[in-house]
Amino acid sequence: MKSHLFTPYTMRELTLENRIVVAPMCQYAAENGNASDWHIMHLGNLAVSGAGLVIAEATAVEPQGRISNRCLGLYSDDNERALARVVEFGRRYGKAKLGIQLAHAGRKGAVTPSWMVRRPLTEEEGWWQPDAPSVIEDGVHSLPRELDQAGIDRIKAAWRDATIRADRVGFDLIEFHFAHGYLVNQFLSPLTNLRQDAYGGDRMKRFRLALEIFDECRALWPKHKPMGVRISAVDWVDGGWDLDDSVAIAKELQARGCDYVCATSGGSSMKQKIVHGPGYQVPFAERIRHEGGIPTMAVGQITEAEQAEAILQDGKADLIALARGMLYNPRWAWHAAAKLGVHLDYPKRYVNCHPALGPDLKFAETREKAEALQGLWRISERSKLVGSAANSTSD
Repeated sequence: MKSHLFTPYTMRELTLENRIVVAPMCQYAAENGNASDWHIMHLGNLAVSGAGLVIAEATAVEPQGRISNRCLGLYSDDNERALARVVEFGRRYGKAKLGIQLAHAGRKGAVTPSWMVRRPLTEEEGWWQPDAPSVIEDGVHSLPRELDQAGIDRIKAAWRDATIRADRVGFDLIEFHFAHGYLVNQFLSPLTNLRQDAYGGDRMKRFRLALEIFDECRALWPKHKPMGVRISAVDWVDGGWDLDDSVAIAKELQARGCDYVCATSGGSSMKQKIVHGPGYQVPFAERIRHEGGIPTMAVGQITEAEQAEAILQDGKADLIALARGMLYNPRWAWHAAAKLGVHLDYPKRYVNCHPALGPDLKFAETREKAEALQGLWRISERSKLVGSAANSTSD
């Protein structure tokens, strides 16, 4: 049976070599929002991982939209130049398409990085006043300031500016982070939006900021490039955002030209009670896909090649995103291809470890080795794998 996981996937004019996506993962390695050498190492490594798409971490659209003072940003010329260096490096050596996740932390900003005890930054560490739709105390983050119309307009302008910058940097795709209890998710969830104006109250009013940001940025983002959205499909709290809400906003986004929804969950409330388990969020992606009429990306405790393949074969999602699994095993895609009997090209400098060479092939100066090193893969019967030939090897 042909592998779905290693079948190309096209959104607009962007074709991914396969359906493996490296999900955004905060690194807390930036200086004044600028990408560092760590990002070159981290994202460059993932660009040669065999994944079809690598999405850079949550990147703040304004300084006070960062989670911590070490978070990535795209709100200045310096930010733009630093990220362009990372993208150029990834393209030079890797084959993966490159995306960026734009974000605003809202009331969850101005805190320490995730590997530390989470607490508000001190004044000496550069604390700033977080913004939110409503003033709600959660016992961990600073008490936020309620956004007025001028603040909302400022933030929308920041999203537009970051979208333009992302195109200039050269990203292939944008994902908007409307999940995990960050600013836009705070407007969406009834647990964190207590407003009674045009941006709060009933469902459509709570949708308003998300849809305005999407519409205004989609109009600026090139038509041939995809734009997706990550949402928290459920709050995991009674009376909070639920799957019916997710299907409803998915329909609104699809009508506006959204190319996919990544279905994660939680983050809005300290009272959440998440039921974890292998693929625990896949049913969210499945229902949004079928009832929302939009392609979905499944994420969350997807660890095995066969598990990922089954999700796609069963029509539960269109793309598979991995985060911690790719940190633990950056060659997950290589190993998945071997398990599923699919031929996958490796970067030429790593070709000597390709299983197509076979365990009994001695690395002498042979014609077979020379052909393999050139990426031709027309070698002896002992090195044949089940599956179709891949595209030519990247540099």
